[in-house]
Amino acid sequence: MKEEVVLNLPVELNGELTVQMGQTAQTDPKHPQDAELGDLQQVTYFELARLMERASRRFSGLIRAELTKLRVDDIGPAQAMILLAIGDSELSVAELLDRGHYVGSNVSYYLKQLGDGDYIDRVASQRDKRSARIKLTEKGRQLRANLRDAAMAYERAVNRGDQEQRMLETAFQTLHQLELAWGSTPRYGV
Repeated sequence: MKEEVVLNLPVELNGELTVQMGQTAQTDPKHPQDAELGDLQQVTYFELARLMERASRRFSGLIRAELTKLRVDDIGPAQAMILLAIGDSELSVAELLDRGHYVGSNVSYYLKQLGDGDYIDRVASQRDKRSARIKLTEKGRQLRANLRDAAMAYERAVNRGDQEQRMLETAFQTLHQLELAWGSTPRYGV
């Protein structure tokens, strides 16, 4: 028999849901999430997916703010995330698609912008002239390094110790398991 894990939601903090194990939720009619949940006070996969989407948008906002600080105005957060995904590698568009959850047409557009801004080099593949290999230019490597430094500074600012690091690792493992399960469900069924 499968064991079901139920998380209870505490009172919202600054309009966002925070999840802490073992606490019970209280409903506040001023917060729309409470109204949406109604009497249901446990986390569902739908609620988790919505929270991930909001967190992703907030993270994009952090990247946008960092790009503004760095006076980079020719690319946005999505293109910056592609720079981070490329890293020190030289890879094909297909390999880049495998590394992230991008739509092919979006990646082509983003790569064109990155190429126009001199952040990446696109080199025709030796094997197949129709495909290209992508790598960062010096400008792209510098921006990537600046973004990674900013991310590390942010992590140092918000990390409160070993317990928080363990919680972060647990959250990562849980989300990775969900990604694998949700990715295989359309192909193989429930």
